[in-house]
Amino acid sequence: MQLGNGLGSLTYCLNIHPTETWEECSAALTGPLLAVKEELSPDAPFAVGLRLSAKALEGLDKGGRRAALREFLTRHDLIPLTMNGFPYGPFHGTRVKEQVYQPDWRTEERLAYTNRLTELMAELAEPGANVSLSTVPGTFRTLAGGAEAEMAEHYLRAAAHCLLVREHTGVAVALAIEPEPFCFLETIAGSVDFFENWLYSSAAVARFAELTGLKGETAEEALRRHLGLCYDVCHAAVEYEDAAGSLDALKTAGIPIHKLQLSSALRAAEVSPKVREALQPFSEPTYLHQVLTRRGDGPITAYSDLPEALARGVEADGEEWRIHFHVPVFLASLGLFDSTQEFLKEILDLHRAAPISPHLEVETYTWDVLPPELRTSSVDAAIARELRWVLERLGQ
Repeated sequence: MQLGNGLGSLTYCLNIHPTETWEECSAALTGPLLAVKEELSPDAPFAVGLRLSAKALEGLDKGGRRAALREFLTRHDLIPLTMNGFPYGPFHGTRVKEQVYQPDWRTEERLAYTNRLTELMAELAEPGANVSLSTVPGTFRTLAGGAEAEMAEHYLRAAAHCLLVREHTGVAVALAIEPEPFCFLETIAGSVDFFENWLYSSAAVARFAELTGLKGETAEEALRRHLGLCYDVCHAAVEYEDAAGSLDALKTAGIPIHKLQLSSALRAAEVSPKVREALQPFSEPTYLHQVLTRRGDGPITAYSDLPEALARGVEADGEEWRIHFHVPVFLASLGLFDSTQEFLKEILDLHRAAPISPHLEVETYTWDVLPPELRTSSVDAAIARELRWVLERLGQ
């Protein structure tokens, strides 16, 4: 949906639905997506946040399906706004955990997949469109040692491919790196450091110029246009970021936020035996649920997954926990603990005052693994409720 007052466009991410095969992607587009559009935007264009696995991309290449997809989007007044290029492989119904980052940005395979998504977005969008493509924050933290130069080279080559695609199609695809807890890039401060030293440095601009044939300021401007950040509000809240301060740091460094992902995490203000018991249903086997803890204003300690944090038992009592488990954005309280909705409200208020990004995407991919008592409606009804909540917060 196109928002008024220069606030950009709002959509939701299709990764809430199974999209591992092209058939599943097609079912998501023709089923719940159209239901949400009919509910919220029956007579006006509706933005789409796509997600296709590598396997789904292969399926799309068969039997004229690419042309059929574009025709479907046009016929239903659907605007391809953004792509979630983070999960390469299966993302529903099987153990995902730390495998979600593989192949990562140390590999040619991740670069090739991203380039194919770039080409698809350019093919689907109208000439002159600006679209975004979010991606992995380098790699999982334990795999990152000494790989900065290798990952930076692949990011720069992906940005150069975005420029090449724009020159041929007129569609500008912006690659948006998405910091996440327990990854190579997880905090805003760490992301600023990597951009300044590896992606926007004079050496990086020179390498981008070599890859593209551009020169000087023109090369640097194009690099920033095609390579920036995806600010996931859930991830930032889990990291105890300061909302305004983190945005100011990115602005000062000249790092564009090409996509703003709207999401909430779990927050236990004070862990207790009852809270630990209530968190057990969220300790599920599909996704990685990183936990960042602190006691008062003390140092932050990170655990790679919720079972690891829960295993500490009474040692954890009295701590604050923030848990990377996406919950519907309209939920402020979940019984014995809360969501990080207040942080999300602050971000939306800041966006309303001074737009942060042209692309806003609600992302609550954990719907299928939420405890049953939180899934009190159909998935498309829940998505529509989330989008309405955001619209109301933005005064739309």
